[in-house]
Amino acid sequence: MNTHDAKPSLTLSPGLPKSREGEPAFAEPWQAEAFAMTVHLHEKGVFSWSEWAEVLSQELYRPGRRADASDYYDCWVAALSRLVTELSITSAAQLDGLTKQWQQAAEATPHGQPIRLENAAKR
Repeated sequence: MNTHDAKPSLTLSPGLPKSREGEPAFAEPWQAEAFAMTVHLHEKGVFSWSEWAEVLSQELYRPGRRADASDYYDCWVAALSRLVTELSITSAAQLDGLTKQWQQAAEATPHGQPIRLENAAKR
């Protein structure tokens, strides 16, 4: 058994939407990207399984969640954002600034084109 097999899998995250085959299911590309970033950071040892599970659970059980759980990946991103700021990987101000840049870039990007940060300046 290799060490990766010994680690708990993020695919066991509480409430994770799954396909019929048991694989993570994503309604949008950004959801798969958020999942992949989280897996990568966990595998690199940035945070432990228990740290991830605790923060994700807190986000999933916040009041005001959608009854149909369609906001699951919004909770996932909120948990990941909390972890990277609490672990001082980035500051809340840096994360907020980057989020705003991405929003501006998305608004300035023609439909069907890839969103690129440099598009934020073209707004």
